[in-house]
Amino acid sequence: MKIVILCGGYGTRIRDVAEDIPKPMIPIGGKPIIWHIMKTYAHYGYTNFVLCMGYKSEVIKDFFLNYELRSADVTIKLGKKSEQIISETTHDEDGWEITLAETGLKAMTGARVKRIKKYIGNDEMFMLTYGDGVGDIDIEALVKFHKSHGKMVTLTGVRPPGRFGELGIADDKSTVTGFNEKPQASGGRINGGYFVCNSEFLEILSENEDLVLEQEPMKKLVERGELQVFEHDGFWQPMDTSREYSLLNELYDNKKAPWVKW
Repeated sequence: MKIVILCGGYGTRIRDVAEDIPKPMIPIGGKPIIWHIMKTYAHYGYTNFVLCMGYKSEVIKDFFLNYELRSADVTIKLGKKSEQIISETTHDEDGWEITLAETGLKAMTGARVKRIKKYIGNDEMFMLTYGDGVGDIDIEALVKFHKSHGKMVTLTGVRPPGRFGELGIADDKSTVTGFNEKPQASGGRINGGYFVCNSEFLEILSENEDLVLEQEPMKKLVERGELQVFEHDGFWQPMDTSREYSLLNELYDNKKAPWVKW
Protein backbone atom coordinates (compact mmCIF):
# COMPACT_ATOMS: atom_id res chain seq x y z
CA MET A 1 0.00 0.00 0.00
CA LYS A 2 1.34 3.43 -0.95
CA ILE A 3 1.59 6.33 1.47
CA VAL A 4 0.77 9.73 -0.03
CA ILE A 5 2.25 12.68 1.88
CA LEU A 6 1.17 16.28 1.27
CA CYS A 7 4.27 18.46 1.32
CA GLY A 8 3.73 21.23 -1.20
CA GLY A 9 2.43 24.16 0.86
CA TYR A 10 4.17 27.41 1.69
CA GLY A 11 4.22 27.03 5.48
CA THR A 12 3.67 30.74 6.01
CA ARG A 13 2.98 30.44 9.76
CA ILE A 14 6.44 29.03 10.49
CA ARG A 15 8.58 31.25 8.28
CA ASP A 16 10.31 32.61 11.39
CA VAL A 17 11.92 29.18 11.84
CA ALA A 18 12.93 28.47 8.24
CA GLU A 19 12.14 30.74 5.32
CA ASP A 20 14.28 29.07 2.68
CA ILE A 21 13.03 25.47 2.91
CA PRO A 22 9.58 23.85 2.68
CA LYS A 23 7.94 23.07 6.01
CA PRO A 24 8.28 19.26 5.69
CA MET A 25 12.05 19.76 5.57
CA ILE A 26 12.24 21.65 8.88
CA PRO A 27 14.35 19.42 11.14
CA ILE A 28 13.59 17.62 14.35
CA GLY A 29 16.84 16.37 15.85
CA GLY A 30 18.70 17.03 12.63
CA LYS A 31 16.31 15.14 10.33
CA PRO A 32 13.38 16.66 8.40
CA ILE A 33 9.95 16.18 9.98
CA ILE A 34 8.84 14.34 6.83
CA TRP A 35 11.55 11.75 7.53
CA HIS A 36 10.09 11.20 11.00
CA ILE A 37 6.64 10.69 9.47
CA MET A 38 8.01 8.21 6.94
CA LYS A 39 9.85 6.33 9.70
CA THR A 40 6.53 5.91 11.53
CA TYR A 41 5.01 4.17 8.51
CA ALA A 42 8.17 2.16 7.87
CA HIS A 43 8.05 0.87 11.45
CA TYR A 44 4.86 -0.96 10.44
CA GLY A 45 6.31 -2.21 7.16
CA TYR A 46 4.96 0.46 4.78
CA THR A 47 7.81 1.90 2.74
CA ASN A 48 6.32 2.94 -0.62
CA PHE A 49 5.87 6.71 -0.56
CA VAL A 50 4.47 9.33 -2.94
CA LEU A 51 5.38 12.89 -1.97
CA CYS A 52 3.05 15.60 -3.33
CA MET A 53 5.44 18.49 -3.81
CA GLY A 54 5.11 22.15 -4.72
CA TYR A 55 6.90 24.96 -2.91
CA LYS A 56 10.70 24.55 -3.07
CA SER A 57 10.39 20.96 -4.24
CA GLU A 58 14.04 21.01 -5.25
CA VAL A 59 15.03 20.98 -1.56
CA ILE A 60 13.09 17.74 -0.99
CA LYS A 61 14.50 16.21 -4.16
CA ASP A 62 18.04 17.11 -3.17
CA PHE A 63 17.62 15.48 0.23
CA PHE A 64 16.44 12.15 -1.12
CA LEU A 65 18.57 12.06 -4.27
CA ASN A 66 21.66 12.50 -2.08
CA TYR A 67 20.42 10.36 0.79
CA GLU A 68 22.93 7.56 0.28
CA LEU A 69 25.76 10.05 -0.05
CA ARG A 70 24.74 11.87 3.13
CA SER A 71 24.47 8.61 5.07
CA ALA A 72 27.65 6.88 4.01
CA ASP A 73 31.41 6.86 4.33
CA VAL A 74 32.73 8.16 1.03
CA THR A 75 36.17 7.77 -0.56
CA ILE A 76 37.02 10.40 -3.19
CA LYS A 77 39.82 10.01 -5.73
CA LEU A 78 40.79 13.36 -7.22
CA GLY A 79 42.28 13.87 -10.64
CA LYS A 80 41.26 14.08 -14.29
CA LYS A 81 38.86 11.20 -13.77
CA SER A 82 37.58 11.91 -10.30
CA GLU A 83 35.76 9.06 -8.62
CA GLN A 84 33.47 8.71 -5.62
CA ILE A 85 33.19 5.41 -3.81
CA ILE A 86 30.42 4.95 -1.27
CA SER A 87 32.09 2.45 1.01
CA GLU A 88 29.65 1.99 3.86
CA THR A 89 26.06 3.14 4.36
CA THR A 90 24.90 3.94 7.85
CA HIS A 91 21.11 4.21 7.49
CA ASP A 92 18.22 1.80 8.06
CA GLU A 93 16.04 2.86 5.13
CA ASP A 94 16.94 0.05 2.73
CA GLY A 95 14.07 -0.73 0.38
CA TRP A 96 12.23 2.57 0.68
CA GLU A 97 10.64 3.57 -2.62
CA ILE A 98 9.95 7.29 -2.93
CA THR A 99 8.13 8.98 -5.80
CA LEU A 100 8.78 12.71 -5.84
CA ALA A 101 5.70 14.08 -7.63
CA GLU A 102 5.46 17.67 -8.84
CA THR A 103 1.82 18.57 -8.08
CA GLY A 104 1.97 22.31 -8.73
CA LEU A 105 3.17 25.37 -6.92
CA LYS A 106 -0.26 26.80 -6.10
CA ALA A 107 -2.39 23.65 -5.93
CA MET A 108 -4.46 23.06 -2.82
CA THR A 109 -4.52 19.75 -0.94
CA GLY A 110 -7.38 18.09 -2.85
CA ALA A 111 -5.86 18.87 -6.23
CA ARG A 112 -2.49 17.52 -5.14
CA VAL A 113 -3.99 14.17 -4.16
CA LYS A 114 -5.90 13.93 -7.45
CA ARG A 115 -2.74 14.63 -9.44
CA ILE A 116 -0.93 11.56 -8.08
CA LYS A 117 -3.71 9.17 -9.13
CA LYS A 118 -1.41 7.59 -11.73
CA TYR A 119 0.95 6.47 -8.97
CA ILE A 120 -1.80 4.67 -7.07
CA GLY A 121 -2.36 2.47 -10.10
CA ASN A 122 -4.54 -0.56 -9.44
CA ASP A 123 -4.10 -0.45 -5.67
CA GLU A 124 -7.39 -0.85 -3.83
CA MET A 125 -6.28 1.40 -0.98
CA PHE A 126 -3.71 4.03 -0.14
CA MET A 127 -2.76 5.98 2.96
CA LEU A 128 -2.61 9.75 3.11
CA THR A 129 -1.20 12.24 5.59
CA TYR A 130 0.25 15.70 5.99
CA GLY A 131 3.96 16.44 5.94
CA ASP A 132 4.03 18.55 9.08
CA GLY A 133 2.73 16.49 12.01
CA VAL A 134 3.96 13.54 14.06
CA GLY A 135 2.21 11.12 16.37
CA ASP A 136 2.41 7.68 17.91
CA ILE A 137 -0.37 6.42 15.65
CA ASP A 138 -0.80 2.64 15.56
CA ILE A 139 -0.75 2.30 11.77
CA GLU A 140 -1.45 -1.43 11.86
CA ALA A 141 -4.58 -0.88 13.98
CA LEU A 142 -5.63 2.01 11.74
CA VAL A 143 -5.47 -0.13 8.59
CA LYS A 144 -7.28 -2.99 10.31
CA PHE A 145 -10.05 -0.63 11.41
CA HIS A 146 -10.44 0.76 7.90
CA LYS A 147 -10.78 -2.69 6.39
CA SER A 148 -13.33 -3.68 9.03
CA HIS A 149 -16.01 -1.08 8.26
CA GLY A 150 -16.07 -1.05 4.46
CA LYS A 151 -16.40 2.73 4.07
CA MET A 152 -14.48 4.81 1.57
CA VAL A 153 -12.22 6.82 3.89
CA THR A 154 -10.97 6.64 7.47
CA LEU A 155 -9.32 9.58 9.18
CA THR A 156 -7.58 9.66 12.52
CA GLY A 157 -9.43 11.71 15.11
CA VAL A 158 -7.22 13.27 17.78
CA ARG A 159 -7.58 15.65 20.71
CA PRO A 160 -5.21 18.57 20.09
CA PRO A 161 -5.06 22.19 21.28
CA GLY A 162 -8.21 24.12 20.39
CA ARG A 163 -7.40 25.91 17.14
CA PHE A 164 -8.45 23.20 14.70
CA GLY A 165 -11.68 22.11 13.02
CA GLU A 166 -13.91 19.74 14.94
CA LEU A 167 -15.45 16.43 13.89
CA GLY A 168 -19.04 15.51 14.66
CA ILE A 169 -19.13 11.83 15.63
CA ALA A 170 -22.23 9.62 15.86
CA ASP A 171 -23.21 7.45 18.82
CA ASP A 172 -21.42 4.46 17.29
CA LYS A 173 -18.21 6.47 17.87
CA SER A 174 -16.89 5.78 14.38
CA THR A 175 -19.20 7.42 11.82
CA VAL A 176 -18.46 11.07 11.07
CA THR A 177 -21.59 13.25 11.02
CA GLY A 178 -19.94 16.64 10.58
CA PHE A 179 -16.67 18.11 9.33
CA ASN A 180 -16.09 21.74 10.31
CA GLU A 181 -12.70 23.07 9.33
CA LYS A 182 -11.26 25.30 12.06
CA PRO A 183 -14.29 26.76 13.88
CA GLN A 184 -14.19 27.85 17.50
CA ALA A 185 -13.03 24.79 19.42
CA SER A 186 -15.47 23.07 21.78
CA GLY A 187 -13.33 20.24 23.09
CA GLY A 188 -14.07 17.43 20.63
CA ARG A 189 -11.87 15.43 18.29
CA ILE A 190 -10.33 16.96 15.19
CA ASN A 191 -8.82 15.72 11.95
CA GLY A 192 -5.29 14.56 12.70
CA GLY A 193 -4.65 13.30 9.18
CA TYR A 194 -3.32 9.74 8.89
CA PHE A 195 -6.06 8.70 6.46
CA VAL A 196 -6.69 5.33 4.87
CA CYS A 197 -8.58 5.70 1.58
CA ASN A 198 -10.11 3.33 -0.91
CA SER A 199 -8.86 4.29 -4.36
CA GLU A 200 -12.41 5.20 -5.47
CA PHE A 201 -12.04 8.29 -3.28
CA LEU A 202 -9.87 9.75 -6.05
CA GLU A 203 -12.95 9.93 -8.28
CA ILE A 204 -14.50 12.49 -5.91
CA LEU A 205 -11.53 14.81 -6.44
CA SER A 206 -10.68 17.13 -9.29
CA GLU A 207 -7.44 18.70 -10.44
CA ASN A 208 -8.80 22.21 -9.99
CA GLU A 209 -6.07 24.13 -8.17
CA ASP A 210 -8.46 25.52 -5.57
CA LEU A 211 -9.81 22.12 -4.45
CA VAL A 212 -9.21 21.85 -0.69
CA LEU A 213 -9.28 18.27 0.57
CA GLU A 214 -10.74 19.29 3.93
CA GLN A 215 -13.72 21.13 2.46
CA GLU A 216 -15.93 19.87 -0.38
CA PRO A 217 -14.48 16.32 -0.67
CA MET A 218 -14.79 15.61 3.05
CA LYS A 219 -18.30 17.06 3.19
CA LYS A 220 -19.30 14.81 0.29
CA LEU A 221 -18.03 11.80 2.20
CA VAL A 222 -20.02 12.86 5.27
CA GLU A 223 -23.20 13.28 3.21
CA ARG A 224 -22.77 9.78 1.78
CA GLY A 225 -21.91 8.22 5.15
CA GLU A 226 -18.52 7.17 3.77
CA LEU A 227 -16.19 8.80 6.33
CA GLN A 228 -15.18 6.94 9.48
CA VAL A 229 -12.95 8.04 12.35
CA PHE A 230 -10.20 6.05 14.01
CA GLU A 231 -9.93 7.48 17.50
CA HIS A 232 -6.41 8.18 18.72
CA ASP A 233 -5.87 9.28 22.31
CA GLY A 234 -2.10 9.15 22.24
CA PHE A 235 0.44 11.76 21.17
CA TRP A 236 -0.18 13.93 18.11
CA GLN A 237 1.43 17.27 17.36
CA PRO A 238 1.60 19.42 14.23
CA MET A 239 4.47 21.81 13.62
CA ASP A 240 2.89 25.08 12.53
CA THR A 241 4.68 27.59 14.77
CA SER A 242 8.11 28.23 16.23
CA ARG A 243 6.78 27.19 19.65
CA GLU A 244 5.73 23.79 18.28
CA TYR A 245 9.08 23.47 16.50
CA SER A 246 10.86 24.03 19.81
CA LEU A 247 8.56 21.59 21.63
CA LEU A 248 9.17 18.75 19.17
CA ASN A 249 12.92 19.27 19.17
CA GLU A 250 13.01 19.41 22.95
CA LEU A 251 11.12 16.10 23.17
CA TYR A 252 13.45 14.50 20.66
CA ASP A 253 16.66 15.85 22.20
CA ASN A 254 15.59 14.60 25.64
CA LYS A 255 14.69 11.15 24.26
CA LYS A 256 11.06 11.68 25.20
CA ALA A 257 9.59 11.76 21.68
CA PRO A 258 6.50 9.49 21.80
CA TRP A 259 6.42 9.05 18.01
CA VAL A 260 9.92 7.53 17.86
CA LYS A 261 9.36 3.77 17.77
CA TRP A 262 12.29 2.83 15.58
